[in-house]
Amino acid sequence: MSLFDKVLASKDEIMYGKTGLRVTVGTSTCGLASGAQPVYDELKRQLDVRQPGAKLVRTGCMGSCYAEVMVEIERKGGTPVIYSRVTPDKVEEILDTYLAGDVSGAFAVRKKTGMKGEEKVPLLDELPFFKYQERDAIKNCGVIDPKSIEEYIISGGYKALHKVLTTMTPEEVIDEVSKSGLRGRGGAGFPTGLKWKFCRQVENDVKYMICNGDEGDPGAFMNRLTAEGDPHRVLEGLIIAAYAIGANQGYIFVRAEKPLMAEHLAKAIEDAEGYGLLGDDILGSGYSLHVKTMLSAGAFVCGEETAMMAAIEGKRAMPRPRPPFPATKGLWGEPTTINNVETLAHVPTIIDEGAEKYTEIGTGKSKGTKVYCLAGDVTRTGAAEVPIGTSLRRLIFDIGGGVPGGKRFKAVQIGGPSGGCLPESQLDLDLDYETLQEAGAIMGSGGIIIIDEDTCVVDLSHYFMNFTTAESCGQCTPCRIGLQAMLAIVKRLTEGEGVVEDIATLEQLSKTITDSSLCALGRTAPNPILSTLRYFRDEYMAHITGGTCPAHQCRHFLKGYQVSFKLCKGCLLCQSECPVGAISFDEAVNPETGKQVKKAVIDPELCIKCGQCYAKCPFAAIEEVW
Repeated sequence: MSLFDKVLASKDEIMYGKTGLRVTVGTSTCGLASGAQPVYDELKRQLDVRQPGAKLVRTGCMGSCYAEVMVEIERKGGTPVIYSRVTPDKVEEILDTYLAGDVSGAFAVRKKTGMKGEEKVPLLDELPFFKYQERDAIKNCGVIDPKSIEEYIISGGYKALHKVLTTMTPEEVIDEVSKSGLRGRGGAGFPTGLKWKFCRQVENDVKYMICNGDEGDPGAFMNRLTAEGDPHRVLEGLIIAAYAIGANQGYIFVRAEKPLMAEHLAKAIEDAEGYGLLGDDILGSGYSLHVKTMLSAGAFVCGEETAMMAAIEGKRAMPRPRPPFPATKGLWGEPTTINNVETLAHVPTIIDEGAEKYTEIGTGKSKGTKVYCLAGDVTRTGAAEVPIGTSLRRLIFDIGGGVPGGKRFKAVQIGGPSGGCLPESQLDLDLDYETLQEAGAIMGSGGIIIIDEDTCVVDLSHYFMNFTTAESCGQCTPCRIGLQAMLAIVKRLTEGEGVVEDIATLEQLSKTITDSSLCALGRTAPNPILSTLRYFRDEYMAHITGGTCPAHQCRHFLKGYQVSFKLCKGCLLCQSECPVGAISFDEAVNPETGKQVKKAVIDPELCIKCGQCYAKCPFAAIEEVW
């Protein structure tokens, strides 16, 4: 009996335990931040009494971070029921109703099987967040136990690796991936098969395969979510890639700030070695591969390929000129291929189902799906995997639920701190590599930060410019000096000290830095400035010539505060908070009662615009004056 047959023969016990009951809790980083551990502990306590032997499992995140903590309960052959925003005090009621056959209070069900209350509960695939998704890279996240190699095998895992090692040559693997049109999901979108082919063609006894898990973009967490929820899928993709290029040593480079991601990947490596799926003579094929996890020191520049290799070698993470490219001279001077987590997560599907099927989804030059992270001013935050070519409108409004609080959508920053800021007029843009580049943005790793009408794009540009300036390694002059100069200009604009000539200076600096920086950090760092100047130039001019911040965010333009007599209750709290004694109380007549009452008055000559009164007033009686 083969390894796979042995696991599948024990499928029911592996998945459902001794009682046929399976309870899963989303305990990835987002789930834990929402309180998943106390929920897990309470479920364990309750199940030990009610259903000893039930299978209680920690899973990854389904992507619906807005609804955490997520709990799913399923009897073998019964209705898999999902509950959202679970807290420890809700656990007893959830178990009571489910075990009694009633699911009416659930968030969603995966299928209908006739339990009481099902007519009131939507199918998971009918919910707006899920109905437009096509899942591949993250299809197992929130479903299987990421620390169980057996559950991964039951889900179809390692079938592609078995197929590769028993029926395909390295050249055939590269050809299949090339036919699929898979492009790197880390930002540049370089054809994956072509990258593998370049490395394969180099004649050398030693080659390396690296998985880039150094995800540092603000608002991007798709690689963390994927590796935390389905680490074996990433590992399987890496093994196939290493076999294709002829590497016998692999590394997974993980950002140190993501310890759970590193832990799950290390466990996957250990278990794969124990099952003979990694190490010497994998599955008796004669092919050997050893893989290690490496922790990044946390610098944003570590995500750049050559800087990452320097870090693995124990050197300072600084980019180096190219050529030579990693495919010919990479890690320790040997041929090396680097793919990111999401790219490798697509490889098993391509091998298992075939390139032709994979190409059925996507656009002409960009095939397959892409995971996007929705963050910022959006109702449903999380990670959604959709076909490449899906519009921004579909992502932000249909999947993400739009801007909360009745606010107006203003713009979206896509592609991370080196991406572009696109306005409402670009919402129907198809998200693929070429289209985004034409619009002044980049795909990046897939982080999408939605901003509403209360966000100042000049201040936002200052934030991203501050980030990239701080994260520059300082090696090349255009990036080291140029970004500092741009940051100083944008800072002046937010402080009301800008001049009209600053706009031309920003554009000229952007062109120089883009054309002459050593690595992609410098070459793309001006993008937030260039894109906001392209679409929101009037907002820049308002800061320079209009004497105002249209979004009312840059505090320099705040003229002061005033008190609404109608709302003021005369509680004296604002007076006690004022550090300069600018608030006094005058007698006023209440128009409704005709009685004399005390109302606060702010002296504009004394006010230092610190905002303490505005922040502390319990009746919202303090108003900003712009």
